[in-house]
Order: sequence, then C-alpha cells, then structure tokens
Amino acid sequence: MAEFTRQRGKRQEDGGLGSVLDLLLANARLVLGVSGAAVLAVATLAVKRLIDRATSPRDEGDPKAEQKTLEESWQDLALIKATPKPPKKQRREDLSEPLLSPARPPAPGEARKPEVCSAPPETARVESSPLCCLTLQEKLLSHYSSQLAVPEVQASLAPQLARSICAQLQNFLRSKCPELPFGSLFLSGPLFDGLGALAADHVNLMLPVVLDAALWSLIPGEDTVVRNPHYWMIKRTDLEYFPRGRSPWDRFTVGRYLSSNVLNETLRKMLVASINWPAIGSLLGCVIHPVVASQELKLEVKHDQVELSITLFPVVEMEDKVLLAAPPEGLVENLWLESFYRAEVSKVKELDAGDSGARQHCLRILNGICKSHPALHKLSGSPLTHVVLHLSATSWDWAEESLADRFQQVLEELVSYLEEGVLPSYFNHKINLFCELSEEEIDEMGFMLYRAISEPELLLKEK
Repeated sequence: MAEFTRQRGKRQEDGGLGSVLDLLLANARLVLGVSGAAVLAVATLAVKRLIDRATSPRDEGDPKAEQKTLEESWQDLALIKATPKPPKKQRREDLSEPLLSPARPPAPGEARKPEVCSAPPETARVESSPLCCLTLQEKLLSHYSSQLAVPEVQASLAPQLARSICAQLQNFLRSKCPELPFGSLFLSGPLFDGLGALAADHVNLMLPVVLDAALWSLIPGEDTVVRNPHYWMIKRTDLEYFPRGRSPWDRFTVGRYLSSNVLNETLRKMLVASINWPAIGSLLGCVIHPVVASQELKLEVKHDQVELSITLFPVVEMEDKVLLAAPPEGLVENLWLESFYRAEVSKVKELDAGDSGARQHCLRILNGICKSHPALHKLSGSPLTHVVLHLSATSWDWAEESLADRFQQVLEELVSYLEEGVLPSYFNHKINLFCELSEEEIDEMGFMLYRAISEPELLLKEK
C-alpha cells in the first residue's frame, strides 16, 4: 500500500499542469454542472494554448513565425471573449416557493365576496431593435445617415468662416512679408475635396512656398540619415554662382537645406504675437485664438453654431512632389513630408466615375467608424484610402449594392496588413504607412478588426 501511495504521488508530480487542469475540470463539473464545466474547459484550453506558445521555443529560421503567433493570439483572445457565460443556477429556495398564494378561507359569518376575474397582466412586449432585422448593407446606410451626416448649418458656416480667415491671413502676409514669395492661400480637407466631411470641425490651410527651381533641388529621404522615403530634403544649390541672399528663402536654411522647422517657428511667432485676432474675430462674429502648445500651426475658432480648428501648412511643390512643412518629432528639422492627399482624392473620384462605384461612400463610413473608435482612430484618413485603392486593383464590383461586401473585404485587408505590420503606399511602395505605429497599437487594432470580420456590428455600436 505504501509503495502504491509513493508511485501515485510520483505520477501526480509528473502530471504537472495537465493534472491540475484535469482536477479543476473534474470538480467544475460537480460544482458548475455540465454547461458550466464546458465553458470553463473552452476558456482553460485557450489560456493553455497561450501559455504553451509563450514558453515554446520559436523557429528562428521561419520568417512567418512572428506573423503566425500574432494571428493565433488574436484567435485565442477572440475565443476567450466569445465564450458564453453559464446560465445562472436556480436556487433551491426559489423552487420551494409556491407559484400562487393559497386563498384565505372566509371567516364564519363573513359574506363571501363575489370573485372578480381580473384581467391578466399584459404580456410585456419585446421590442427588438430595428437593426436586428436589417442586413449589413442597411445597417451601414442607417449608421451613416444617423451618426455621420454633418448638420447643414455647420456644413455651410464652417467653410464660410475658414475662407474669411484665409483672406485675412493672406492680406497680413502680403503686407508684413512682401519680400517672401508666398503663393495664394487655399483651403483643403474633407469639407472642400468633395468626398464629404465627417464633421465640420477641421480645415487645412495651405500656404504655398514658391521656390526658384534653379536654386533648389530635392533630396530623397532614403538618401539621408533618416532613411525614410516618406520625407524629403530641399537643398540649396549653386552657391558658388548664386551666393546666399540671392534667394529670399536663404534665411530659413540650416546648413544648405531649407528648414521646415525654422519656417514654422517664424510663422508661429506671427500667428501668436503679430496678428490682431480679437479684432478679426469681432469682425467675423467669432472668437479666434492661436494654439501655443501645439507643434502644428493651429488656430481655434469658436462660433455660436460651430467650433473649428484650422491648421496652417507651408507647402512646396517641385518636380511633381507635394511637400509639407511637417517634420517628424526629433532632432532632424530639415525634413519635408510628402503628401499624397491630392492624388488620393483625385484617384478615388476617377475610379468611381469610371464604374459608378461607391468607394467614396465606403470611405466615409470607414473613416467615421475609425475616427470615433479609441483603438482605430489612427487608421482614419490616408491608410484607409490606400487600402481601398489597393483593393480596387483586384475587386471590380464597387456598385452601391455591393457596399457591405466591399466593407467586409476592407476589414479583411486591414487585418492582413496589420499582421505583416506593413501597409505600402499606393503611389510609392517603398513607403510603409504603418511605420509610426507601435506593436501594442498594431496588436490592439488587429484584435478589434479580427473580431469585426465575423461580427461587423461591433464597429457600429455607439462609443
């Protein structure tokens, strides 16, 4: 008997985690019942798979090992979250309570009152949500009309205010800096590009910087220390023939490069200290003040009916490139960001005009969902547009009737790009639009979108 006990103890020690799980599930069946034990078993299996994957050695020679691990993690997390809760067990006291209280017998001499049959209580009507009976196509259209449409008053008032402020700033620059060849200011953004705005709360104000092509040249970002093809440098050339001072922009150079940071700081001082915004705001019936604590050149406009944010971007157009004075955070201050916004809008409109497609409608819905979702807001804008453009090269049916199918297909494509951690630009495949996302952000976005593929309604819930 002692020998049997020793052998049994040894087997229990060798069992390790498996024995603990078996004992837990066996006892769970007694305590929770069959359904409760089944739920616990599913959750335990998922957790055990996560533990095994974390402790097992990786195959260093397999380049897809990291990608496979990420996708399996999303699957396991989705399995845990999708596990239904066991039904609440009825208490023994509830079973012993009588359904109806027994009628009290009348006292001697007390007249029996005639029994009046009361009307049965009205059965509570179960009003299902109207969306429960709708197709995904109808849900998307309903969500767009109820949640994403811009009020007409704001849609007309915001551009009017932006144009008035643009004219005032243009007059100031011409009088204050006549020696600097700025071009005509123009407005940009969803309110003006024809794609449809999600909210009348933001406008981009573009300030053209006119350069002499004989004195300046572009240097690709991959040829610089940053090794990033999304950024460019603007170099002053032919100094031996055209010395400093020949170009009015020479005072904004650092070394031999036009500094986007120096130009932005000069404009910031003008916006903050040189322009009489209270007087301009009083003239326009609003309050205008520059945002000092922002890296961008930003104005906040408050009107009785709308609040507007205006961001000023110096922009250089050379050699078919559109470069914005939006350097990345860090020590490098001479970089200019290449913008594809104008090309994106033009290409989407061109494709929709060619096949009467619904790409613009699909983008409005996707941008509205991502912009309002805390985990997906960094996907709104250019990343979504580039995914739709990539998808248009392989999927030809973009008719309005196929909106739901294309919506789900975009979600699947996004998950695929997030698994790889790379979203190539449609116009330059060397540029990775996900390069500034952290691993935690990619994992959170991927998990959310992975669940939304099988249950798109998750994205349509109000946040």
